[in-house]
Amino acid sequence: MKCADIQLLNEKETRAGFGEGVYEAGKANENVVVLTADLAGSLKLGPFMKEFPNRFVQCGIAEANMMGIAAGLTIGGKIPYTTTFANFSTGRVYDQIRQSIAYSGKNVKICASHAGLTLGEDGATHQILEDIGLMKMLPGMTVIVPCDFNQTKAATKAIANYEGPVYLRFGRPKWANFTKEDGSDFVIGKAQQLSEGKDVSIFACGHLVWKAVEAGKQLEAKGYSVEIINIHTIKPLDEEAIIRSISKTKCAVTCEEHNVLGGLGDSIAQVAARHCPIPIEYIGTNDTFGESGTPNQLLVKYGLDTPNIVAAAEKVMSRKA
Repeated sequence: MKCADIQLLNEKETRAGFGEGVYEAGKANENVVVLTADLAGSLKLGPFMKEFPNRFVQCGIAEANMMGIAAGLTIGGKIPYTTTFANFSTGRVYDQIRQSIAYSGKNVKICASHAGLTLGEDGATHQILEDIGLMKMLPGMTVIVPCDFNQTKAATKAIANYEGPVYLRFGRPKWANFTKEDGSDFVIGKAQQLSEGKDVSIFACGHLVWKAVEAGKQLEAKGYSVEIINIHTIKPLDEEAIIRSISKTKCAVTCEEHNVLGGLGDSIAQVAARHCPIPIEYIGTNDTFGESGTPNQLLVKYGLDTPNIVAAAEKVMSRKA
């Protein structure tokens, strides 16, 4: 399959995929409960609240308390989904997550919306770009960053049946929706290969998967053979898929809406260093905070757009030579 074969279905908010997914998870499993820190509307929780009012907890703007309540609910066999912005899901409550959830392996699903630069006009105080690193370093924590509406919905449903703490990261704006509507192409811990190629591997997560697809189409038009792999599960990482790809292409580009320090790129580089050393170029923010602006303006300013991925691919292929 080539990049040119990947078709855009529509544009939808990934957070809306979460809202639909958690509602369906609630219908399928009576132990699913949802907690929010005064952000029910932003997290699209309306259907769940209406259908299951006794399984919904409004914690108010008290995120640390919400994490403690969620940890406690697991003792009674509940499957709590905590919901707030990614910044408040991690940076504000890291101690509670580490001590009350990760350390004791509590079955809490930490669901984080409005992640990365595409939060947009809310600016640097809300645009967390360090959360993947924070969460993947916690022992036993699973980290999932789906790429579109359909995949976010599938991931939200899947984590209800996945034992252990999970960090699920998604975004605010309408975005390209292109994976299978039934979610059958999503499996926790297994990378999704979107195209096959021999010249360069492009690994991406979240919103930048579609940017990688756009870049792949442009590179194919220039005569390059491009392999694009959606690393929706940052941890546990599908090392076999990574090794298989870079052993063939001998170079890689990593793309993430996150700081290049500590994110997806670091994970890919560790695998390459151990098994198949290759040149790698990184697309991500470079040790910086964000700022206010539209999502696309910010992606362009910080070098996370399609032309920069194309340039990085061409650069890394020249380094290989």
